[in-house]
Amino acid sequence: MTIQRTGHRYRDVETGKTLDVWFPRHVTFNHRRCLAEKVGLIAGDTIEVRIESLDAPPASTEEAYLRLHLLSELAMRPNEINLEGLFGLLQNVAWTSAGPVLPSKVDELRHLVASEYHHLTVPSIDKFPRMSDYVVPTGVRIADADRVRLGAHLSPGTTVMHEGFVNFNAGTLGESMVEGRITPGVTVGKNSDIGAGASIMGTLSGGGKTKNAIGERSLLGANAGIGISLGDECIVEAGLYVTAGTKVKLPDGSVVPARALSGKSGLLYRRNSQSGAVEVLETNAQRWGGLNTTLHSND
Repeated sequence: MTIQRTGHRYRDVETGKTLDVWFPRHVTFNHRRCLAEKVGLIAGDTIEVRIESLDAPPASTEEAYLRLHLLSELAMRPNEINLEGLFGLLQNVAWTSAGPVLPSKVDELRHLVASEYHHLTVPSIDKFPRMSDYVVPTGVRIADADRVRLGAHLSPGTTVMHEGFVNFNAGTLGESMVEGRITPGVTVGKNSDIGAGASIMGTLSGGGKTKNAIGERSLLGANAGIGISLGDECIVEAGLYVTAGTKVKLPDGSVVPARALSGKSGLLYRRNSQSGAVEVLETNAQRWGGLNTTLHSND
């Protein structure tokens, strides 16, 4: 599959390093303008980027940015394209109110833009910018845009609340409530809820390669977490963290590691408040009532 797009690139003038590339989706191409460019610290230009195969790892910073755009535009799903070596291709950038610059240039930029009556702010110093500065998805609500990185995949009907966080190469496959953390490699199915403070172990956790997922109509309770996959209509009670090695007691009394249940549907994980043992019971999404559809009408 060959992909070719026209992008607008910013580079550091002194070193020539690529800071970012924006690939607009509309036909009419517009150049960006920012104060960091006006005062001469960065330079913008137009660039054509061609990817011969998304199965091969990215070969340049420009290619890396195009792949992140494809994920956030919903053109590709998480884990469908090769992102090997991505971190090494991205510069650590100070994402400022006057434009992107190398972190070492922030003080110089602050001095240069003072004459423009501009109070410089630096919301982030990171390899990834926030998604909403590059791609604004349709039918999505994001309460705090700083907590969604470029490369996040948010399907229509997704609501990301203030404490929700979605990393690159991760996201939702349908209407979902995100009040917790969705980490790289993780996908969340339609009509599922990631409770406040909850987290899902991703491919960057300890260098792991396992791609965990949550199926449809499932609930990960507040402050809970999983290091396994959940199937459809599953519940993990609030405050319970289930790792792959967690010993889980089945209804018949036998005990198995949680990895043996990974991806299975219709299960409720809970901790027995008297014995402290982690137990699993059969359940269904009706136990928690499902999503409030009114909250996810984001047109």
